Amino acid sequence: MRFGLFGGPVVPEGASERDVYEEYVAYAIEAEKLGFDGIFLTEHHFTGLGQTSSPLTLLTFIAARTSSIRLGTAVAVLPWYNPITLAETAATLDLLSDGRLDFGVGRGFRAKEFEGFGIDMGEAEDRYEEALDVILKSWRTEGRWSHAGERWRYENVLVEPETEQRPHPPIWMAAGSPPGLRTAAERDFKLLLDQVGDFKTTGERISCYRERRQELGRPYAPTDVAVARSLHIVDSAAERRAAIEQRAEVYARISALANTKSGPQNRMAAAMAADAEKSTEEGAIIGDPAECIERVERLREEGAGYLLLNDIHNSAETLRRFAAEVMPHVQSQPALAGDGR
Repeated sequence: MRFGLFGGPVVPEGASERDVYEEYVAYAIEAEKLGFDGIFLTEHHFTGLGQTSSPLTLLTFIAARTSSIRLGTAVAVLPWYNPITLAETAATLDLLSDGRLDFGVGRGFRAKEFEGFGIDMGEAEDRYEEALDVILKSWRTEGRWSHAGERWRYENVLVEPETEQRPHPPIWMAAGSPPGLRTAAERDFKLLLDQVGDFKTTGERISCYRERRQELGRPYAPTDVAVARSLHIVDSAAERRAAIEQRAEVYARISALANTKSGPQNRMAAAMAADAEKSTEEGAIIGDPAECIERVERLREEGAGYLLLNDIHNSAETLRRFAAEVMPHVQSQPALAGDGR
């Protein structure tokens, strides 16, 4: 079982942005020391919630302060970018980090962000597909190349620098619907699963992805599926209640950014608008260390091999408790069949 971080710095109202970002860098350094395998930073814009807007920049800074922890995007929202600029920025991080980039990609799901960029959310799918094609072409093609697409046209271009990992960094695709899960398997991408789905749903999604890979004759490793989960180590009923209430408040604010006037526009937005207490109890890593171990084991039984933890407080103390009181009990278990670690 591998463990990593999910999320990123969140700047509370009135706090120093610089202080919060520096504290997160220290948090990432501590995670590496404690044996965490990776960091996957989210990307969001125009929120007013103090969320990370430039994850590749922050990851590059973290790369300079660390030596082994992998550096991931969760996700780079492709419809918002000129794909060549994004490919070059990501390649620069991969080069400077000595090949530690995990490139997570997605379409985006918050309506307010698309509105802010002046992009029709109905175009997200087409923009995503063409941008992904351009990025992969820029990394896989030797020498100069051209592209004549619906939205981007390039003539005799050369993307620099080359990525350190060849032919390119691992691609992690955010998916949750059966068509998306099968597409990730067919493209031979690794899989990113959200923190909203309950244990049963998460297991069904992993099975869909695994079965499609097997149909194609491709190897499957549980560690090629990263499952994000919110983390709450609590030692009393009162602490549990407070954690659930805080999670509900955060999800309500995020859901408001994801929805339009007509209501939830996609699966993620609809899930966030649902019962926060129910979703926490049925999917989060919550409880004392013993219960957290049980919940991690349940995800492991569902086929998860890489768990990304989202502590909204980014607490180094919680990280140390998890590393000392949960991780050893899970990592000491026999490896799952097909575990590629």
